[in-house]
Amino acid sequence: MKKLIVVTGPTAVGKTELCIDIARQYQIPIINADSRQIYRELKIGTASPSAEQLSAVKHYFVGTLSLSDYYNASMYEQDVLALLDDLFRNSDIALMTGGSMMYIDAVCNGIDDIPTIREDIRTQMKEKYEREGLESLCEELRRLDPQHYEIVDRKNHRRVIHALEICYQTGTTYTSFRKRENKKRPFDIIKIGLNRNRDELYQRINHRVDRMMEEGLCDEARDLYHLRNYNALNTVGYKEMFNYLDGTWTLEEATERIKGNTRRYARKQLTWYKRDTAMNWFHPNDTTTIRNYISQAI
Repeated sequence: MKKLIVVTGPTAVGKTELCIDIARQYQIPIINADSRQIYRELKIGTASPSAEQLSAVKHYFVGTLSLSDYYNASMYEQDVLALLDDLFRNSDIALMTGGSMMYIDAVCNGIDDIPTIREDIRTQMKEKYEREGLESLCEELRRLDPQHYEIVDRKNHRRVIHALEICYQTGTTYTSFRKRENKKRPFDIIKIGLNRNRDELYQRINHRVDRMMEEGLCDEARDLYHLRNYNALNTVGYKEMFNYLDGTWTLEEATERIKGNTRRYARKQLTWYKRDTAMNWFHPNDTTTIRNYISQAI
């Protein structure tokens, strides 16, 4: 049976460095599972692999799309499965790494077959939201799909809008598409979770943000400011810098907000991953232990 090694963990924990070593050892490429690094315009703010790292090991799904391209976890699932079919012709193992929970879950367990929303529906719902507001849309969702209304985050307008888009386009409920059934894969999955003690992880996050600022995150955000309403830019690092560019915050305040929000996101990632009983946890520096585990598992 073919093996997919999945290395994940919170942001800044040290996934990239470890996976480059693993990829070199087994002479295999890296399948990137970061939903923001896939956009070529987002380099500094996503801590995308450096030119040196990209030249050391072949990476898939890094800088392959533009911000104007529509993409989602379901499309990623299909693309990765097609890639794995090809990679497994030449190797018994493959390596995927990243911190985007939905992307990793889509490949490992499958994702509900939710239809891609037509552009006219997207435009219609965007205008409806701007015209009527979130409260009105929540009430409409309550009428059209009361089951999903009970569980959706009603303060998150994107999730409310997406559920309504499904209702409008298909004439049925968003709930009817959410089967939550794990799909069987034709390969074994070896899950490796990386973690550090909280102080150590937070120090790495703070250092990474400082390095991003030194490398020009402010200039990168300024170049993207006119695209700030794109969903891909609704992410930590860019949101805070846009508030600085708006004059809402000082640069120092925006930087500290990035650090705090990144730490909060890391906690969210860990909460998600620790629910997975198939995950095997290691400290990133325990490279010998990790290598032995992989060797035994494959």
